[in-house]
Amino acid sequence: MINKIHLQILYEVDKRGTLTEAAEALCLTQPALTHTIKKLEGELGTALWVRDGRRIKLTQSGEYLLGTAKRLLPQFEHTEEILRRYARGSRGLLRIGMECHPCYNWLMLVTEPYLGNWPDVDIDIKREFQFGGIKALEDHDIDILVTPDPIRSESLTFYPAFDYELVLAAGESHPLGNRPFVEPEDLLDQTLITYPVGQEKLDVYTGFLIPAGCAPYKRETIETTDIMLQMVSAGRGVTALPFWLIEEYGQKLPLRSYRLGREGIHKQINLGFRTEEGALDYLMGFLSEAGLSDLSIKTAVPEDCGIKLHEKAP
Repeated sequence: MINKIHLQILYEVDKRGTLTEAAEALCLTQPALTHTIKKLEGELGTALWVRDGRRIKLTQSGEYLLGTAKRLLPQFEHTEEILRRYARGSRGLLRIGMECHPCYNWLMLVTEPYLGNWPDVDIDIKREFQFGGIKALEDHDIDILVTPDPIRSESLTFYPAFDYELVLAAGESHPLGNRPFVEPEDLLDQTLITYPVGQEKLDVYTGFLIPAGCAPYKRETIETTDIMLQMVSAGRGVTALPFWLIEEYGQKLPLRSYRLGREGIHKQINLGFRTEEGALDYLMGFLSEAGLSDLSIKTAVPEDCGIKLHEKAP
């Protein structure tokens, strides 16, 4: 009864608002589009839309079917793309969603050997899904999700990649000095530089500042890690990032790192995928590459935290 074309029509009508525009988008005539839906309405015994002037308004039944369309159409598109790739002799396309801004550098260390080992698989990095990743994974918009915040779900499986510690980074001459760790109160007069996301997605807020009822004097947002740490090294503010990034950039920038609280904030990066696709060899191959490769990332803060990371040339 319900076919893919019905879902596509409902989706386009909702998106474009008129039958004419929906028909053009689907390369159909308006009478053919209308006839297709009227036939389905007759079979179902319920109307899917009503006219509101020139616009089309979905009924309750239409809204329910639209929800189904939004869930299933991405799966159809993904399946068709995979089959087209098979037909061209390519194994597949691995779409990786990033829900961890600073993990991009780490991901590059994984993708390079993977592409060498799987020459018939292409990779696409979906950075626009950085902060809506679970839904993107469930909706088949991505195939693997890189996230520090996995969920319990029968339909999704999460694979632990590595642990790390979130630390505060400041410039070499910052007034925080040589102390081993900072408390939330130490940031009350500081400019905190973060990625452009909500506080609820930032561990420095949810795991450090908010529980203590504290907030920085000012918050600024920057999209790129390079510029963020250049600003920090120039004394324009402080930021919270994984220790491995601070150590990496500290080889060329005058930075210090500080543990966040006496015990620190410890996190784990996970790779999530749809459980039903656990038999895909090229997907499992990526997880193996990510989990077994020696990426030479130092994720733990040394006991003498607060050390100067930058070493000036003699």
